[in-house]
Amino acid sequence: MLFHSSLRIELARSFGAVLVVLVTVVMTMTLIRTLGQASRGNLNPSDVTQIMGYTVLAYLPTLLSMSLFIAVISTLSRMYRDSEMVIWFCSGKGPASLIRPLMRFSWPIFAVVTLLALLVLPWSNQRIEDLKTQYERRGDLERIEPGQFQESSDGSRVFFVEKNVQGQTTGSNVFIATTERGKETVTSARGGRIEHLPQGQFLMLNNGQRLERIVGTTDLKLSQFGLYGTQISEDVSSMNAYVPVNTLATTALVKDLSNLNLGELSWRLGLVLTAINLVIIGIVVSNVNPRLNKSINLVFALFTFVAYFNVVNLGQSWIASGSISFIALMLLLHGGVFGVALLWLAKSHNQWTLWHWLARKTGRGSAAKAHA
Repeated sequence: MLFHSSLRIELARSFGAVLVVLVTVVMTMTLIRTLGQASRGNLNPSDVTQIMGYTVLAYLPTLLSMSLFIAVISTLSRMYRDSEMVIWFCSGKGPASLIRPLMRFSWPIFAVVTLLALLVLPWSNQRIEDLKTQYERRGDLERIEPGQFQESSDGSRVFFVEKNVQGQTTGSNVFIATTERGKETVTSARGGRIEHLPQGQFLMLNNGQRLERIVGTTDLKLSQFGLYGTQISEDVSSMNAYVPVNTLATTALVKDLSNLNLGELSWRLGLVLTAINLVIIGIVVSNVNPRLNKSINLVFALFTFVAYFNVVNLGQSWIASGSISFIALMLLLHGGVFGVALLWLAKSHNQWTLWHWLARKTGRGSAAKAHA
């Protein structure tokens, strides 16, 4: 049908424009946040681009749902304002007849959201965690930056090297503060070099002094040395074995139906169900009074989207804490929204009003009395 094809063409244009804008905004915000984390030493500066890409990919299901919702509302609102819907309704159609063309346009987007939510989302989160863990596991030598105070991998040492003379093997004006085995030591030296000995990697310091203090006491021990060696770690093998639930594959969540895993599963499935419900809600809220501001619908759409996704987030935490079951949340939240949206659409399609309902009830009562 000509109307259906023209509707899908306009939806595609609006959806593409909105998606480009949202992705650009999210990329900019993600870049600023990632650069801030890199400047604080939480991320490897060379991994900023990768982390930004994986983060945007994780946000993509939400961005697709929001872009589709805004596209439906903006397209249908324009058709209402330009009285194009009048022609459609005069041909015997109603708002409910818009479900078919909108679903024909939206099902590929639903499929992409499902693929991203169930497969790509945990993979991108896992890649981000891998990059962070890899940077945290770097050895003490890799942490040393000339002119900057750097903490060791286990947090027990603080290094400072004024400058490197020969790459990463030799430095001048070295400072090391250590807290281990109940002792606090401060070691400073004019220079230092890296040596590989049978016992491991050692930092050999020359022409310096060492200040020791037992924790909890005020006694200090000062010693000077011409050559002093301290062992340094090359990597960190004992890292926290905690695995974030958002990095687990969907199949792993299904195999272990704990409250925490069910909460994450409700979030991933909620991304798909939310996208479907928002399309139906968009049909209902698109009917706008031409005399009102044309941006009212978009403001309401934004409020609805934010409220819906916030409740989905809260539902994830409720399931994880055991406050509500997985089935109950899915039925009450997504099933309830779906039922309310369909009822609202039926009211608009059949032009039900409270006044008409009361008039029909009154008319039936009067007819029953007259018959009696």
